Amino acid sequence: MVGMRWWALAPAPACPPNLHLRLNQSPLDVKKVLRNFAFQISWRSEKVTYRLDLDWPKYSDYFTGTTFCVTVDSLNGLVYVAQRGDNIPKVLVFTEDGYFLRDWNYTVDTPHGMFAASTLHEQSVWITDVGSGSYGHTVKKYNTFGDLVQVLGTPGKKGTGLSPLQFDNPAELYVDDTGDIYIVDGDGGLNNRLIKLSQDFMILWLHGQNGTGPAKFNIPHSVTLDSSGRVWVADRGNKRIQVFDKETGEWLGEWNNCFTEEGPSSVRFTPDGKYLIVAQLNLSRLSFLAAPPVGSIGDCSVISTIQLPDQVLPHLLEVDRKTGAIYVAEIGAKQVQKYVPLNSYLLAFDV
Repeated sequence: MVGMRWWALAPAPACPPNLHLRLNQSPLDVKKVLRNFAFQISWRSEKVTYRLDLDWPKYSDYFTGTTFCVTVDSLNGLVYVAQRGDNIPKVLVFTEDGYFLRDWNYTVDTPHGMFAASTLHEQSVWITDVGSGSYGHTVKKYNTFGDLVQVLGTPGKKGTGLSPLQFDNPAELYVDDTGDIYIVDGDGGLNNRLIKLSQDFMILWLHGQNGTGPAKFNIPHSVTLDSSGRVWVADRGNKRIQVFDKETGEWLGEWNNCFTEEGPSSVRFTPDGKYLIVAQLNLSRLSFLAAPPVGSIGDCSVISTIQLPDQVLPHLLEVDRKTGAIYVAEIGAKQVQKYVPLNSYLLAFDV
């Protein structure tokens, strides 16, 4: 249905009197009702409130495939979306206000994850490609206009090798401000590993064995860093998050008590570092977890959740480090949605 948008209802606040929607209401009518509805997430004496931005993007018709991932160039206010499908543009570029700028399709086969590395000196977009074609099983770096700059892995050939480096269904990556790269390789392929590369693409450390013990993985699907120098990995098949020291690769602990129903699909921190936002694919749920203090991992604590409609299937998400907005790539609904924080304290950070 052209122009149709999904929405989410938070479990915490009471439903406002005017939020009784009829199935035959038009998308425009739904927008009018939901425009000011907010998602309130309580933690101690603080309230984190998110508003679903129904005007992002301005036109949803640009989503012509299955939207697998999204990333944000916070410095320049750009949002990149990667989608799958035949004879469609694979990468869409929007402004943070939802205006479409351009698309590109160069050397992108089957995108899975992406990350925008943006500094004053360089802006680039990294894409993990799990396709079986001539560009598949690689991690690729592009400039903002889609020109291919760097290829990691052996294009079109999956493998387990380290010299030269090979991938099999690389799921996602995270590029630190130092230029170091963290890659989770193994979305159901031969590999189940976490690799740290230097900015000149030398292997600094890795964990690379299938299993259920510490530093072993079963479908490592997403990776992110916190401000305390810890690496957080969504170990989806093992229904847990594992944590490592970013300098040494030392295993620091795990969270598994929050994921009895389903493992985590995506992990990102809020800009202030107080919350870890986790997507669970088949539950169609976003969870806000309390981030632990420095020197402790402790147990997972769910502060609250945003429950999306069934079959929305949030695959990967990204958080704008400047505005705090959350962008969610939904492979079921085939769209990306944006949630805007209304609490200014979430934005107490430096870009």
